Amino acid sequence: MQHVNLPPQNIPTTAEVKAAIPPECFERKLSRSIPYALMSVALTIATGILAWQFIPLTWAWTPAWLLYAYVNGTIAVGVWVIAHECGHRAFAPTPKVQDVVGYVLHSALLVPYFSWQRSHAIHHGKTNHVTEGETHVPKRITTSRGVRALAARRKIGPNTHGALTVAGRLGFGWPLYLLIGATGGSERGMTNHFWPSRPFSQALFPDRWKRKVRWSSVGVLAMIGLLLWWAIAGSAMQMLALYMGPYLIVNGWLVTYTWLQHTDTDIPHYGEDDWSFVRGAFCSVDRPYGPIADFLHHRIGTTHVAHHLDAKIPHYNAARATEAIREAFPHLYRYNPTPIRRALWAVAKNCHVVAETDDGWQFTEIHPAADELQQQQAA
Repeated sequence: MQHVNLPPQNIPTTAEVKAAIPPECFERKLSRSIPYALMSVALTIATGILAWQFIPLTWAWTPAWLLYAYVNGTIAVGVWVIAHECGHRAFAPTPKVQDVVGYVLHSALLVPYFSWQRSHAIHHGKTNHVTEGETHVPKRITTSRGVRALAARRKIGPNTHGALTVAGRLGFGWPLYLLIGATGGSERGMTNHFWPSRPFSQALFPDRWKRKVRWSSVGVLAMIGLLLWWAIAGSAMQMLALYMGPYLIVNGWLVTYTWLQHTDTDIPHYGEDDWSFVRGAFCSVDRPYGPIADFLHHRIGTTHVAHHLDAKIPHYNAARATEAIREAFPHLYRYNPTPIRRALWAVAKNCHVVAETDDGWQFTEIHPAADELQQQQAA
């Protein structure tokens, strides 16, 4: 059935959604989670060892190293997803075990574990809220930033603007989000996941989180120290080829997932009067990432709706939960079969600024103020 946007009074409650999902989908077992974690870590390390042993570290072999970066980085996303499950308390019933596993795995990928756990919880708690959301929050046409964004798109053309958007977000989006809160919630201002104090906004990390943020920074700094030691005591080129290349691919995958799972031309954002947790969660969309990515990434992209309706559902139960949600709420469940590359290009070209409509804030390309600004710039 085709998805429809319903008014708030027709949206099911959290309890009704949970009741539609088989109870066993909520079971978290360390004995089931550990093998998946070990598999992702082992595959990542194994491909690194194979590259180290069999690919010569010379410029002539650059194509092979680029291929290795893509393969190893794609595999390492599975490690990222496991750590992400730890942050959601979906890995095991024991919080301390999850924090140890998540902290080690995320720090190894230069991710501040507790800091991101906090900001990602806000992303889940305020999914597709037009002002209080977190990560990939679109600009509003009622703001000067929104008007300037539309004017810039028209000035250089949608294709050039789309290409720059893809390159910028996949290449630099993740570190810029961690460092200055790029694409974060407008209500929280400029944030920093490593330093929760001035000159950065403190809205994202209240006082009780500051200590955890600093511990997150310690883990990332320790990993940076290991990488520097590797570069100085061993080989800088080897470190860059074996670690930094895949690291950039991991970042690109991460941005792709978080961007495409909540953004499309027909996916609205909502203001305070119309938003609810369940309505926001049903603004998530599942997409066809294919069997290889599903296997390596623990189906994070094809079961994302279920993940947002209840983030404590472990990935190995998410497919069954997704099927139950699709059957119970076919008019709300979103699945977009567009191939990922085409979907990424369409979103990069068309999804930047939202305008208020009768059904939430929808993406738009039209506003007189943008025309006026473009004319002023041309003059």
